[in-house]
Amino acid sequence: MDPRLSAEEQALKAFVARAATEVFRPLAEAWGERDDMNWDLARALGKEGVFPLLVPSAWGGALEGPFRSMTLCLVREELARLCPPAEELFAIQGLGSYPVLLAGTEAQKAAWLPPLARGEQVPAFALTEPEAGSDAAALQTRAERDGDAWVLTGAKRFISNAPAADLYVVFAKTAPERGTKGISAFVVPKGAPGLSGVPMHTLAPHVIGELRFDRCRIPVGNLLGAEHEGWRVAMGTLDVFRASVGAQAVGLAQAAFDVALAHARGRVQFGQPIAQFQAIQAKLADMATELRAARLLVYSAARLRDGGATRTTLESSMAKLYATEMAQRVVDQALQIHGGTGVLRGSPIERLYREVRAARIYEGTSEIQRLIIARQLLREERAGPT
Repeated sequence: MDPRLSAEEQALKAFVARAATEVFRPLAEAWGERDDMNWDLARALGKEGVFPLLVPSAWGGALEGPFRSMTLCLVREELARLCPPAEELFAIQGLGSYPVLLAGTEAQKAAWLPPLARGEQVPAFALTEPEAGSDAAALQTRAERDGDAWVLTGAKRFISNAPAADLYVVFAKTAPERGTKGISAFVVPKGAPGLSGVPMHTLAPHVIGELRFDRCRIPVGNLLGAEHEGWRVAMGTLDVFRASVGAQAVGLAQAAFDVALAHARGRVQFGQPIAQFQAIQAKLADMATELRAARLLVYSAARLRDGGATRTTLESSMAKLYATEMAQRVVDQALQIHGGTGVLRGSPIERLYREVRAARIYEGTSEIQRLIIARQLLREERAGPT
């Protein structure tokens, strides 16, 4: 038993590990390196009770009580360790459904959350644009009221689950002159008039694409939250999910460490397992220590939020920054321990090497996380001791 986890949390990890090993991984392996939507895997995540962990029981999910960051982190970590494609689907299911949970009306929650909990539909979180990446507030997509409809014009880029998603949480300017206070959130269903999308192809196979809104019309009731409150919805969602990106990174790094340790024990050179050489032992020691530190940082940020902290921006950014940077180092060292076999296309460590790289970019680059951390520290310094 891990002393940092309660019996309930240990049981959750065991539940996810069983589903990932027995159900999700075979479906992912059968799908291979394709980068279109694996609907069998998405539906299995619903049927096996993993997607329902994101949705309250009142709307067809399994969540009792408030949304828990620790649950999100534990599930993402375990799925990333055992089946990264399932982890990706789970993460985007949460990122796309949480804005509805956060800002939706009762009618909107009743309409959109149950099919997401069951895995019958998948959502997308559409914030990033061609000219608005790290500077997300510079988004140019516009939304104008036209009678009983909203009309959206613009483009989004690097949108996970696009163009396959059934519904898109889209952020657009409704009062451009007001900056971030003039951004609103909308739910745009697949097939809406004026909506189109094309896939993008990345280093590791992911369902990700570009969207265009050519005077895309949606019902007036698809405004999510109050008008001009979209920035609050976007940042509130990212603040919850940022630490869980660190959890995903911990899972990927743990998978790399596990295969590296097994390889070091079994690979014989110069008459003995390479694990007996001090150079390899030093690598393993550093990898294990960094992994432990990152995991504790992620869990600390999650528990702080679950404990009722109103703002965990500093802790979440620290967790995201350190864990994703750590994962890159650990995976690289794991590949080095494998030697030539580590760069063979399709080997476990080669797939992890391609998978881990994007974690330092999405949901806020490492450079942006450092800026956030510094600004939070300087703000605390100005406020004085508490």
